[in-house]
Amino acid sequence: MEEGFKLQEEPQAQPRAFARRWLILVIFILYSAANSFQWMEYSIISNIVMRYYKVSSVAVDWTSIIYMLIYPIIVVPVSYFIEKKGLRFAALCGGIGTALAALIKTFSIQEDLFYMVLLGQGIGSTAQVFVLCLPSKIAAVWFKPSEISTACALAVFGTQLGFAFGFVVPSIVVKNHEDLSLVGSDLQLLCWLLTGYMVPVVIVLLFSFPERPRIAPSIAQQRYRSEVPETFKVYVKCFVSLFKNNGFTLHTIAYGINIGVFAAIGTLLNQIILEYFPHCEEDAGRIGLLMVLGGMLGSLVFGLYLDKTHRYKETTVLIYYAAVAATVASMFSLLTYWKALVYAVFGVVGVFTNAYMPVGFELAVEITYPADESTTTGILNAMTQAVGVLVTLFLGKFNAKYGAFWALGSQAALLLVGAVITGFVPNQKRRQDALKTIKDHLTELQELNGGAT
Repeated sequence: MEEGFKLQEEPQAQPRAFARRWLILVIFILYSAANSFQWMEYSIISNIVMRYYKVSSVAVDWTSIIYMLIYPIIVVPVSYFIEKKGLRFAALCGGIGTALAALIKTFSIQEDLFYMVLLGQGIGSTAQVFVLCLPSKIAAVWFKPSEISTACALAVFGTQLGFAFGFVVPSIVVKNHEDLSLVGSDLQLLCWLLTGYMVPVVIVLLFSFPERPRIAPSIAQQRYRSEVPETFKVYVKCFVSLFKNNGFTLHTIAYGINIGVFAAIGTLLNQIILEYFPHCEEDAGRIGLLMVLGGMLGSLVFGLYLDKTHRYKETTVLIYYAAVAATVASMFSLLTYWKALVYAVFGVVGVFTNAYMPVGFELAVEITYPADESTTTGILNAMTQAVGVLVTLFLGKFNAKYGAFWALGSQAALLLVGAVITGFVPNQKRRQDALKTIKDHLTELQELNGGAT
């Protein structure tokens, strides 16, 4: 095997990217999809879950909110352990934790066992912390500099793919039967399908996900490997120092608002759609699916665009204002009671809120370089989850009191605030500048050596 789990490395060798990097990416996409699937698994069929477990809509909302609540609480130690233990450790924690969450929920199929659902969601949300920190880390450790933005976008694909299936599969599998025993059978099938999916994924993860390639794919990674590992005290100091970077602080707030709004709308999508289209649970799921598919397409397009142009700040601002316009359009699409238009407009909302994720990751890495990628994305995701909890709780109450139209209007207003904040983020390209400096220096050395001969 070309690259095992513990290989003799060649730190001075010419940077090289191995074909195995694509397998690593596929494995990550497979288990990260299963993790994010569980985020929306119950909230997208909230009316059915409420009937079966005899709980309130707020209780069902918490099956999603818990995914956002756990993250900011444990992200600092988890990010440190990822930095200390490496990619394989993080991948095993994320993959096995996701499988365990799915397995536990197979024992929740009884009307008085809603606490088992919450336990499974709690374990899944803990595993999620090990998942969301990795896209930019995998891209940096395994991929060439010219592929990093695309690889990061593809890694985020897994989370988006899981969201997509999480919106549509539960509403297809679990029907709103009058007979609650039939609802229980459907919920059990849903849980076992996910558990069965994760078994082979975990097996492949155990035997095919090495720590890193034996030869670094870039000069930046060669330098990173030669650095002395940080103590936890130094790591926390570096973590705190990131917030002294005003540009990063502004971007973190704006990032949290954008993705937090997407998470809140996704959590309450069932309630929003059913207000205008009663008994259309499957339509709510399909609209969520369309939102995520649009985001996946946008992520890929913008990832390729960034690899070619490196226009990080400009692209971020463009996406943000487009998200504001699309959310406003979604408000008025509901008033038409025309399903086709609602589908189309909400799909566009997904393009510009969901696709913001990888673009935001890359901008953060640029303005904080040489900070570790998992630390930077960990902070971004912590803000996202914290904002997501607050926005979801607010949106639930606002929606109950004023209705879906004005609830979406409040989200458009929040996005506008985030867009304005993004405008004040400095247009820095520290990573690109560092790579250019290294390349120029190597070119000079090659010219000098050529002249000497």
